[in-house]
Amino acid sequence: MNLPNRLTVLRIVLVPILVLVYLFPYISYGIEMPVFTLGSISLSSVNLIVLIIYFIASITDALDGHIARTRNMQTTFGKFLDPIADKLLTTTMFLLFISRGIIPVVPVILMIGRDIFVDGCRLVAAINGEVVSAGMMGKLKTVMQMLTIALILLNNLPFEMWSLPVSDVMLWFSAFISIASGIQYYNQLKPYILETK
Repeated sequence: MNLPNRLTVLRIVLVPILVLVYLFPYISYGIEMPVFTLGSISLSSVNLIVLIIYFIASITDALDGHIARTRNMQTTFGKFLDPIADKLLTTTMFLLFISRGIIPVVPVILMIGRDIFVDGCRLVAAINGEVVSAGMMGKLKTVMQMLTIALILLNNLPFEMWSLPVSDVMLWFSAFISIASGIQYYNQLKPYILETK
């Protein structure tokens, strides 16, 4: 397994660690996690720890693709696993936010539905011997989702200080880009999807 693929696997390994840190019942074990306040806005140290782990995972996403392209280390395994690692990371975080009632469920359902649809398209293409790597629109979708997650973990800081719902806007924009990239994948893979024998 080459370095880019190891970085992709590391991103997947970090996902359950994120879940554990975020959902761990600290109070039940007598652990009091500090909460920082900025005016009327509070920020849990748990969120900051999750943000650091999440940042490391996000960096691996940028690094694995860059190394694979610049060092000519792209593999079929990497093309297959990289988008799965991205979706696992972002979807898990969104579901964690939903479990705490932080974000609405509808945009997340749209994004998950898109991912299922695109995975189906990829599967049909793979059956026909075509391994599809992420396109520009798909990469933009991932970047937008990752920025949105970071902003939600920061409780919309610094924009919350001016009552600007930037994290909410970015969440819905991520859903829009997600749907648009799904349409792009469908148009790209339409010959395989609509193939008749």
